[in-house]
Amino acid sequence: MNALESQLQYPFGDTVPASGERLDLLPGIFWLRMPLPFALDHINLWLLRDGNGWTVVDTGASTSDTQAAWEQVAATRLDGLPLRRVLATHCHPDHIGMADALCKRWDASFQITAGEYGFARMMSAALPGVDGTSALPHFQRHGLNDPDMLEKMQSRKSYYPSLVPAVPASYLRMQDGQLVAVGEHRWQVIAGYGHSPEHASLYCAALNVLISGDMVLPRISTNVSVFAVEPEGDPLGQYLASLERFAHLPADVLVLPSHGRPFRGLHTRIAQLRDHHDARLAEVVAACSEPRTAADIVPLMFRRPLDAHQLSFALGEALAHLHRLWYAGIVRRNIHTNGIIQFQAV
Repeated sequence: MNALESQLQYPFGDTVPASGERLDLLPGIFWLRMPLPFALDHINLWLLRDGNGWTVVDTGASTSDTQAAWEQVAATRLDGLPLRRVLATHCHPDHIGMADALCKRWDASFQITAGEYGFARMMSAALPGVDGTSALPHFQRHGLNDPDMLEKMQSRKSYYPSLVPAVPASYLRMQDGQLVAVGEHRWQVIAGYGHSPEHASLYCAALNVLISGDMVLPRISTNVSVFAVEPEGDPLGQYLASLERFAHLPADVLVLPSHGRPFRGLHTRIAQLRDHHDARLAEVVAACSEPRTAADIVPLMFRRPLDAHQLSFALGEALAHLHRLWYAGIVRRNIHTNGIIQFQAV
């Protein structure tokens, strides 16, 4: 455990559920853990007792390993009760990939915010602007010129549809501040921005539990990236502002994150995340004493070898930090005649 993690409390210790198993956390709240084919190798799902059935929060990506795990859950971990509702925190593949299959299997409803639903439908259909090929010119404008990595990026053109082959054809909308009834409890929707279009975290005051999704994670920082479809976005600014939406929650709230282990210490973790981004922004400003592209900033922020999957997030995050500084007036942006974009401290 690193120094930052040691400042948090992990009430369940190192215990995690095996794939296809469930771990009892609180009455009516169970923890599922599904595999992912990435360096970040798991996602946590939350199974909530919902009257005479279940609601599941997030689903895992549509991979053979996750499908097998869900078969085991269906056969042995649902107590013979149906899945009544699939609730998704946001549109990323590890959270929504199995939603359509699960909804069809149990004739379950699908609940998500409008922003996340729209983006999921667009990306699953690989519409122009959000398809994999759109990322390539976006990253080239920001300095990516390694031929091998460009070729690997090109091969990712079907990345999202391969993990989210379909999205449910209809949905129930969640909105910020809404109270979502699950069984005998009410969960308040806390919308967050920057990581995804309209991320929904869920807080139950009666249980003092926050399902944080990807907005607050105990070990890693949430990815915030500038994407091709919104090339002048300020996701880091949106993300940092969104963290204020958790300020009213109790200090001892139990946080159920999408990655890592359940923990207490929400406000400590938010302070750590703010410090982390302040440090990265300071590094980026110092580097921009000379003109820099986002690709120039990646090795500064990520001091390890990156595969194509990781590089796409790293480039997006480097650009998010540059854009935060740009919008704050700390660096200026220059677009050269060849289309390459550089940033320099003012």
